[in-house]
Amino acid sequence: MNLTSSAFAQNGTIPVLYTGEGKDVSPPLAWAGVPAAAKSLVLIVDDPDAPDPRAPKMTWVHWVLYNIPVGAEGLPQAVKTADLPAGTREGLNDWKCKGYGGPNPPVGRHRYFHKLFALDVLLPDLGAPTKAQLEKAMAGHVLAKAELVGTYERGKK
Repeated sequence: MNLTSSAFAQNGTIPVLYTGEGKDVSPPLAWAGVPAAAKSLVLIVDDPDAPDPRAPKMTWVHWVLYNIPVGAEGLPQAVKTADLPAGTREGLNDWKCKGYGGPNPPVGRHRYFHKLFALDVLLPDLGAPTKAQLEKAMAGHVLAKAELVGTYERGKK
């Protein structure tokens, strides 16, 4: 399985448009190679470098989606809740709200991991789970994983 974006390359700089300094909209994402046995997809975007890449203390969660249909081939730029593939559910990011929250690191260049998981189940309605709650529900059900990493440093337009 692979995950790509037309907005930035693997380990490349995330354009300002997709950050807190820009319009803070989600980047376009595309994927391929979903296993035939998959029943749903999960997308988690997080930053393990918070608050300072030289002394990280936590992983900051930017976006949580689950039960993405396996027939979906990606998400468009600036996707809104109403435009998510039918059946997709949203979890909570670390701002304690649903939806995408773009990079806006306080200091240094951070890495943003866009992780796509193919599951062998359609998860039950978990409400608006945190990343930790979703990962617990996913345990033992991951068939494949793809990862796209982008970087961003504030003021580096």
